[in-house]
Amino acid sequence: MRNYRLFAAGWLPAVIGLQMQATALGWEVYERTHDAFLLGCIGLARALPTFLLALPAGRLIDLLDRRRVLITTQLGFAGAGTLLAFGSFAWERGWLGSVGGLWLMYGLISLFGCVRVFNGPSRSSLLPRILPGGAASDTFHNAVTWNSGVFQFSSTVGPIIAGLLIWWLKAAWPVYALAAAGCLWFAWTSSFIREIEPDTRVRAGSLIDAMRPSALLPGILEGVRHLWREPVVFGAIALDLFAVLLGGATALMPVYAKDILHVGPTGLGALRAAPYVGALVMAMNLAFRPAFKKAGRTPLLSAPDALRGRVAAVNSVFIETSNEVGGFESGLVAKFFGPVASVVSGGIGTLLVVVLTAIGVKELRRLGRLTERK
Repeated sequence: MRNYRLFAAGWLPAVIGLQMQATALGWEVYERTHDAFLLGCIGLARALPTFLLALPAGRLIDLLDRRRVLITTQLGFAGAGTLLAFGSFAWERGWLGSVGGLWLMYGLISLFGCVRVFNGPSRSSLLPRILPGGAASDTFHNAVTWNSGVFQFSSTVGPIIAGLLIWWLKAAWPVYALAAAGCLWFAWTSSFIREIEPDTRVRAGSLIDAMRPSALLPGILEGVRHLWREPVVFGAIALDLFAVLLGGATALMPVYAKDILHVGPTGLGALRAAPYVGALVMAMNLAFRPAFKKAGRTPLLSAPDALRGRVAAVNSVFIETSNEVGGFESGLVAKFFGPVASVVSGGIGTLLVVVLTAIGVKELRRLGRLTERK
């Protein structure tokens, strides 16, 4: 499958780079401010664009060429990463002052958030169109599983590389530059991908046409309505939202690495990579085993092709912002009660959410094979 090889070969270095960047951002902000609350504000800066832009972004993705949107977003990541590298270099040299440097970093992080709100939905909604048989095929199911493996591997390797580079070079800006290069590579490989499934969507002729109120506003809420009509999918993403929101301890790892465990940036890389090692092992197991007969614990998001961008955009509000707002919540609690209390209370809250979801969403609990059709 040439299309998927191009997709995976580009996505792998891009995700490694973005994981490196996330690790470096946490380390740099805490290294320069020593404030858990300001560390948590990284998540808020990332999340706000998703809250504001998710619905129009999903509609635009459903009106435009998704491959071109994906390429544009990767170029946007590359450009923003380059600016982040220059900003970090200037902050390190003291050219911006402590407050000015911090606010510049928050602004650039928000810029990344604006790009990301288009990137995830365009990438996930494009995948079924570049594989034979589309979303209903076993090929797509296998590709989703391999995508999970690529992500877990990247999330394991990226933080470790970032920690080693920061320790060796005593600076974060080279990490941001490498992350920008990885996204630029994905933009290049994506330019060779060709859609093979027929496109039955009603598409706009150009971005300007798509942004006209007469094209943008009708159906902008259809993704929300679709999820509301699907209790299994809605229950799954709601579970992820609240569980990750309360369990956002990852944001506090720079605090643990620097002040509690005293292991430095290399230790931070190992801490951020550790959760993904187990996830990678499980992803590889799933890639080689038959489809689940009881899939309530592993739901996949599905939707009609014309709605995939909007559904994925709504999903991003639940999934992506839960990590970021969870990081802000963890930083806020750590500011007043300490990092240990923040992590422990978040873990207890996550367990309660899982129990309540299992009791309240029986459709999710009883879900059978992912490929079943009514």
